[in-house]
Amino acid sequence: MNGKKIRWGIVSTAKIGLEKVIPGIRRSQTGAACAIASRTLDKAQAAATDLGIEKAYGSYEELLADPDIDAIYNPLPNHLHVPVTVQAVEAGKHVLCEKPIALDAAEAARLLDLPKDRLIAENFMVRAHPQWIRAREIVRSGNLGELKAIQCFFSYFNDDPGNIRNMADIGGGALYDIGCYTMLAGRYFFDAEPQRVVSLVDRDPEFGTDRMTSALLDFGRNRHLNFVVSTQLTPYQRFNLVGTKKRLEIVIPVNAPQGEAVQIRLDDGSMLGDRAMETQTIAPCDQYGELVDVFGRAITGEMPLPHGAEDAVQNMKILDALFASADKGGWVDVT
Repeated sequence: MNGKKIRWGIVSTAKIGLEKVIPGIRRSQTGAACAIASRTLDKAQAAATDLGIEKAYGSYEELLADPDIDAIYNPLPNHLHVPVTVQAVEAGKHVLCEKPIALDAAEAARLLDLPKDRLIAENFMVRAHPQWIRAREIVRSGNLGELKAIQCFFSYFNDDPGNIRNMADIGGGALYDIGCYTMLAGRYFFDAEPQRVVSLVDRDPEFGTDRMTSALLDFGRNRHLNFVVSTQLTPYQRFNLVGTKKRLEIVIPVNAPQGEAVQIRLDDGSMLGDRAMETQTIAPCDQYGELVDVFGRAITGEMPLPHGAEDAVQNMKILDALFASADKGGWVDVT
């Protein structure tokens, strides 16, 4: 880019793009939000005006054909992630795609056949947030002793039949939307891959989506991750990393407020009721802007991309196994 900022184009006026990622791009050191597209030009122009974006397009194809755009952010519904990402890469763009990157691992594997000079990454902004980075530093330091168990709970309440998260045929449901973060925590903090999984799913009788999923992931060497995720429970999120010496608690593990300080907590259990708890405050940041910079520096060659298309395919293999376990009613190996 010759020292210039990465010029980003955004496909769709999805809420996460308008409220989270585009502001993150604008706050980043490496990126600039230069164009946005929607299926209707009016919506694109309205978003462009609100966010100070120079160009607006009435189709995704027009945006992808813009020679001035370097990278695409793809927050479309899950069933469009791979098709539009493929189109964008074939148009010469790098792509940051919303999670989950596909509906299954076989679909995600299409991305591995694309030109390697274009980068593809999944928008797991949590791995760029200093609280996750600091938590993993603590794990690797041995301060927790040996990390043996990770416990995750993540829920919100949404029973709107018109919401894409409640549409099974396009990738709705708790596992796709938020379960992907919980299994990612195991990969990130254990520095390992799950060998097998077992899950239990409660499906909404009207939507057909998994409205509550519980699972146990076996990471080998007696390391377990268990989680509950739900789209129809009281909003709550908390991750606990439990070692042989201490426990580490991430208070807001996923939806950390942009530009606000957050906390992680350490407890050696010497006094009940969290009375031995020690708190570490993580300075304010924008985790979306942080990930944009990770991706941007990989585009310019300044740093390698830590998690690319291969990582995204692995995420889908785990999600596939979790769905398969629920259908089978028992353990499934992660292949």
